[in-house]
Amino acid sequence: MELSRRDLVRRALTAGGLAAAAIAVPGSLRAAVAGPAPGGAAARAAGAPAPVGTLARTLTTGTPNAKGYRPVVAAAGEAHVVRTELGVAAAPGRAAARAGLLSFVQLSDIHVIDAQSPLRLEWVDRLDDPGGLPATGLFTSSYRPQEMLTGQVADSMVRTVNRIGSGPVTGKPFALAIQTGDNSDNSQANEVRWNINLLNGGRVRVDSGSLARWEGVADGDYLTYDAAYWHPDGNPLGRPVDRPRAKYGFPVVRGLLDAARRPFTAEGLHMRWYSVFGNHDGLVQGNFPATTLQLNAIATGNLKIVSPPAGINPAQLFEDLLANPAALLTGLLNNLLGGGLNLGIRFVSADAERRLLTRQEVVEQHFALGGAPFGHGFTDVNRREGTAYYSFDEGSFRFVVLDTVNPNGYADGSLDPAQFAWLKNLLASSQGKAVMVFSHHTSSTMGNPLVATGGSLEQRVTGSAVLAELLSHREVIAWINGHTHTNTVVPRPRTGGGGLWEITTASHIDWPQQARIIEIADNRDGSLSIFTTMIDHEGPVSAGAGTGDPIALAGLSRELAANDWHAHGFGLGAATDRNVELLVADPRS
Repeated sequence: MELSRRDLVRRALTAGGLAAAAIAVPGSLRAAVAGPAPGGAAARAAGAPAPVGTLARTLTTGTPNAKGYRPVVAAAGEAHVVRTELGVAAAPGRAAARAGLLSFVQLSDIHVIDAQSPLRLEWVDRLDDPGGLPATGLFTSSYRPQEMLTGQVADSMVRTVNRIGSGPVTGKPFALAIQTGDNSDNSQANEVRWNINLLNGGRVRVDSGSLARWEGVADGDYLTYDAAYWHPDGNPLGRPVDRPRAKYGFPVVRGLLDAARRPFTAEGLHMRWYSVFGNHDGLVQGNFPATTLQLNAIATGNLKIVSPPAGINPAQLFEDLLANPAALLTGLLNNLLGGGLNLGIRFVSADAERRLLTRQEVVEQHFALGGAPFGHGFTDVNRREGTAYYSFDEGSFRFVVLDTVNPNGYADGSLDPAQFAWLKNLLASSQGKAVMVFSHHTSSTMGNPLVATGGSLEQRVTGSAVLAELLSHREVIAWINGHTHTNTVVPRPRTGGGGLWEITTASHIDWPQQARIIEIADNRDGSLSIFTTMIDHEGPVSAGAGTGDPIALAGLSRELAANDWHAHGFGLGAATDRNVELLVADPRS
């Protein structure tokens, strides 16, 4: 059990999921024609090539400074890599015969964060810092230096998607976008609403508590200053330089916290968008059931833990968090308040909008805030029964959306029996369709068997059973998901031939902050080609990043993510996980 997305990635990378193909590069790729940059982005776009995803240009990190801090710089684009591991041959003349069928965009792990919330667990992140304590890999996603900029990154990605507008191979306009879970970070009402408003468009202010000042671990409050965190405005007089600057070469960026709090007008997607439920949307910090009033009281209250008590034991802390997080946090608050000179806690402005939402309440917000389609895929049945799985058809394609969150807690997922029965019945009635399944969790991160701890007594259905069921239906061509914060594309062969592709896309919060275009083309020889093309959001490289506007802030966020000392740069994946052509048998005939 774990708090860290990054540990999940390490496990996935060692599980044999990155088998590379013998590859060939298609001879020609047709780029989408982009329109002019909207609004205030016009000056930035003047004279620059229209964005066509990462086919024309991608990003990497440049020469580090003396302490290892690296800028983000432009790099050559990446052509599509052909993959045929499912046994479908890539016919030489397919490009000339090809007919585009569908084009859409996957956004994943946007993680819109209330970085000032009292229920954030930033203080456990240090327990996995390089140093004297043995690293557990359990706490490394509890804090990120860029987490105050998640709203700006989401808006920047939306603007890029809108400007691209169509698939670079088929030329088909984007029919829709789908966000595959962890859309918020802590299942708080304000985070859920920010996420929806960012995709719908309109005025957004990613700020909470006091609207007059920042109140969190990154500010310069003298009494609770903690050098374990990055402080963009520098250290207060008489306090040491923080560890990110002293050890990892992070910069001083004065005014960043005020810039991050500024309201801005989100552009909103110019297409229908759909939503998938993730563990951070349904569990506190993506791990803990919000089943006690204590956790909600902490979230909406005025006490925030900044630093843990001295001498805390990481292994014992993790056991206590799993056993009873509300009791642990309440005990720590009481301990620190009574500690006299142990100033590990601060007073912040209480905010009722930080209240924790149930799954049913999260679904309802998608109806309450409008946008297209009404409910963003969720149905009247979901509203009534408090579920979050559904399906819809787009021509000859069937989109099946699963809710893989275990309400009993823990980052990994699984299905409830009723949902699994619904899935089996739906697949059995999908003849003549090409089916794509969408979830937050991957097949290899659905091993969560917990029962009762969150109130549900039902036995859970794990990823191996779900994958076996999908493979038993030739109609299923792809399983598209997120959760691991890394790009991977894995062939899942079917006994007797054929199979499906499992496509996992990186996050908006961690490096490389990418989304994915997915196009499907009919090769007119009994096969389909699934093209995927990565998208870098509109935020500029380091030379143009800063605090001047939301897009410049998004560029700064990506630079900070590239230098997160726990990230190690794995999110990008291999070339065979990014811009690819995936051959699969056409199940529609």
